[in-house]
Amino acid sequence: MNSQDRCLIVLGAKVRLLSDSWKRKTLKESRDFPIFQRKIPTGLLFPTESSNFAAMMRRLLLICCICMAAAVATAQNTAFKADTLSDEVFTRMAGRSFPEGCTIDRHELRYLRVLHIDHEGQVHQGELVCNRRIANDLLDIFRQLYEARYPIERIRLIDDYDADDERSMSNNNTSCFCYRSISGSQHLSKHALGMAVDINTLYNPYVKKRKDGTSVVKPAAGRPYVNRQKQFRYKIEKGDLCYRLFIEHGFKWGGNWRSLKDYQHFEKD
Repeated sequence: MNSQDRCLIVLGAKVRLLSDSWKRKTLKESRDFPIFQRKIPTGLLFPTESSNFAAMMRRLLLICCICMAAAVATAQNTAFKADTLSDEVFTRMAGRSFPEGCTIDRHELRYLRVLHIDHEGQVHQGELVCNRRIANDLLDIFRQLYEARYPIERIRLIDDYDADDERSMSNNNTSCFCYRSISGSQHLSKHALGMAVDINTLYNPYVKKRKDGTSVVKPAAGRPYVNRQKQFRYKIEKGDLCYRLFIEHGFKWGGNWRSLKDYQHFEKD
């Protein structure tokens, strides 16, 4: 996708956020504004005696709404979409999130494009790779988060960080597939299957207490956000919209685990 396409997608997304209130406001004005009731000379605009300015404006408004709806639908179809892995995308992943010896079939994965809004209200085009079994779940979840303006700072392939989880998390990046084992284990992570997503990772760290009372925190830069009693941006809380949507789609939240806490993590069996 080139920069011009990205600009069109983001522009269409911003139009969609404004369209509902604009249409309600404009339709009301078209009914209530006195000038819309003025008669105009017969046949000046339409070759019938019933022609009038209000009728013309209603027709124009209807045409504008139809065009806007079509433009928004086109932008949304492009902005929220799941595809098989193209050669271009797979080349980015090879040797990184998809290393040599990876046992996951490439055709089991899907490349997703989604829109998201950051804490400052800026719209971004995001991308992630997941297992095909949760592709529709994620499209629906991220679409609803976007429509509700739930803030997500960054959604990029972990390959942009050379599949370095610490670097990706420290940059508050949201990601899904990465062929790797569970931290401190030889068992494959749900991320290796493309069945887990980490959201707003810097502000929702992985925390595991050691026997000596100290804690392992990942990313290390996320230590200021271990205290979940504090309020800060991008924080995931039990019961918030992000939590509810993932739970409704059958995911489990790492923030509910007892042996450790992984506040950024949602996975599905």
